[in-house]
Amino acid sequence: MTSPQTFNIALLPGDGVGPEVTTAAREVLEVIADFFGHDFRFREYAIGGAGIDATGEPLPDETRDACMSADAVFLGAVGGPKWDGGKRRPEEGLLAIRKAMGLFANLRPLQVSPVLAHRSPLKREIVEGVDLIVFRELTGGVYFGKKTRDEKGASDLCEYTVVEIERVTRAAFQTARQRRGKVTSVDKANVMETSRLWREVVTRIGAEEYPDIELEHALVDSMAMHLIRKPREYDVILTENMFGDILS
Repeated sequence: MTSPQTFNIALLPGDGVGPEVTTAAREVLEVIADFFGHDFRFREYAIGGAGIDATGEPLPDETRDACMSADAVFLGAVGGPKWDGGKRRPEEGLLAIRKAMGLFANLRPLQVSPVLAHRSPLKREIVEGVDLIVFRELTGGVYFGKKTRDEKGASDLCEYTVVEIERVTRAAFQTARQRRGKVTSVDKANVMETSRLWREVVTRIGAEEYPDIELEHALVDSMAMHLIRKPREYDVILTENMFGDILS
């Protein structure tokens, strides 16, 4: 039994289904706290569309400051048709809190329960036994690049620094070392310069710091097919922001 502890949790219900799921999850956490003798202290703050409605900002200063000083942040969801076409978008709040807190690695695990395998749209023999985790870089790439738009067109700049790639790569390799020892790095190195840099950095980190970990590279379009055809072959999948968002 662990010693009782006190945790300050910033609760950000957000928009859409966010308030519903965070309310239910909070009830579960309160049962856990009661069982182990912990004290979970929740305080709610606005983000996304709720932040725009309350203050005009998708990430109000009060919310950002509370998150930075909390022991944990529990976020529901942001966005919805109500705010489409407005000057500020709810998703700006999500990107801003990730950047402010340095949340560079988004972990998305996938394990298929044997009792639910028959509910998958894929054949049971394909999905049964799947156990993988996606490491999605979360604070760089096209989502955070400079954006322009005028009457003639629009652009989104995709940028990555060596440091941004190195830190998420190390996180993925460390996890692979605790699992089955394989990393699949996903990029679009046949077309994009950022992906060529990505592949070079991942290859160097793997060779110099994690020679015990198997590393393979895959192009994002073929990877989408492989995840459907042979998902059991993958352990840790490492990729950049937009590719990780789409694949997972």
